[in-house]
Amino acid sequence: MIDRQEIRDFSREFGLAANVIEKDYALGWVLAGISNHPALASSWVFKGGTCLKKCYFETYRFSEDLDFTLTNPEHMEQGFLTQAFAEVSDWVYEAAGIEFPKDNLRFDIIQNPRGGTSAQGRLGYRGPLQPGGDLPRIKLDLTPDEVLVLEPSIQAVHHPYSDRPADGIHIACYRFEEVFAEKIRALAERERPRDLYDVVHLFRHHGLNPDRALVLSTLEKKCAFKGISVPTLEILENQPERNELETEWENMLAHQLPVLPPFEHFWQELPSVFDWLHAGIEKVVRLPIPFGRERVDEAWRPPSMATAWNFSTPLELIRYAAANRLCVDLTYQGSHRLIEPYSLRRTKDDNLLLYAVKHQTGEDRSYRVDRIQGAQVTRTTFAPRYLVELTPSGPIAAPPVERRSSDFGFPVSKRPRTTRRGSTGRASSYGPKYVFSCIVCNKRFTRTLQNASLNAHKNKEGYPCPGRTGIYVTTKYG
Repeated sequence: MIDRQEIRDFSREFGLAANVIEKDYALGWVLAGISNHPALASSWVFKGGTCLKKCYFETYRFSEDLDFTLTNPEHMEQGFLTQAFAEVSDWVYEAAGIEFPKDNLRFDIIQNPRGGTSAQGRLGYRGPLQPGGDLPRIKLDLTPDEVLVLEPSIQAVHHPYSDRPADGIHIACYRFEEVFAEKIRALAERERPRDLYDVVHLFRHHGLNPDRALVLSTLEKKCAFKGISVPTLEILENQPERNELETEWENMLAHQLPVLPPFEHFWQELPSVFDWLHAGIEKVVRLPIPFGRERVDEAWRPPSMATAWNFSTPLELIRYAAANRLCVDLTYQGSHRLIEPYSLRRTKDDNLLLYAVKHQTGEDRSYRVDRIQGAQVTRTTFAPRYLVELTPSGPIAAPPVERRSSDFGFPVSKRPRTTRRGSTGRASSYGPKYVFSCIVCNKRFTRTLQNASLNAHKNKEGYPCPGRTGIYVTTKYG
């Protein structure tokens, strides 16, 4: 299990409460436990907003629930679910040290609106923050009677923490086109703020190019199954939930985001979504911001996963602003300027540069990240003049994982080398060890000195990596 400091590092980087980061961390290990359970791995299909964040791209909305479609209806039984998650809890504790006390494990079987049964689960957990009083909980929503239109895919799970298993975490989940269709269907059926937020982000990201016809045909089948019309902008505008969608925007989203974008900024983008979906009008593709005279490393791109960069100014907050089309009040060389952030590039001298536009004048500018003195995300929106490259995205393709039997009876991927709490294993030397992750290939290096420069090395596939700078991850002691 990671330590409190790592949680605090990500909390600072995102501008979110530490307990929100801790839950995101625990969610990753619950997904690992499910994917390593013999009965659940092959018949539980991950979906919803957390699936988007964990398997496809950084949505910058920290989801709180785990949603699954169950292809085996026999799993919809309280005794089975309780026993299965007792086994998952044991596995997670052995692998990561996160506790899920059995007396905080609960499943309720309920009748859903279609007359079938669904299940809601609650998992209390004790993570790195070790809170007193009532334990924080993870909610699970399980449905066995949802229509699954497309064949599920196996995707890698984003888990940007230092105890990520060497072989990663992999889970069966909805294909991207089906997630997109499901989100549009959900927006039409219940008009909740998180659905609007996700649909607009799905449409915005230039790194994801879904098959439009496949999204539409999947949406049609899902709406037919639910007995509702295929949504259009007119339907959404005329539904009684429209006013509630706006009034609940802050109540339902503010705690999941460092700065809440204005509701109108997202609602006004919906016409473009439906023009693309129904009329086939292509998205506007803008050119990247010019790089000027700097010697830029053309091969380098910022990592798609969230990262604790360990700069004095949290870069993830700036990336959040870019994804949400929000201006940043940047402090640089002792003065303030309101900027539109577009791109992060590395020079051949290993300096990181933030490329932006001054909002009031439209002037292109670049700023050395290590010289930025402060950055405050504002609620001032901007219409992109260039391609927003600060938030690269795209599904992480992952073939089915070769499995073997563990001593718990689970078929598992290669398990991470972790130390259980209470272990008395000795380290080879004492004192702090500084862990850095290569900014290009994410390979990790442990140093006795806090020096981020890297020597020539090979990536995990055995090919030479051009990365010469590392990102600080955590400090180990022992």
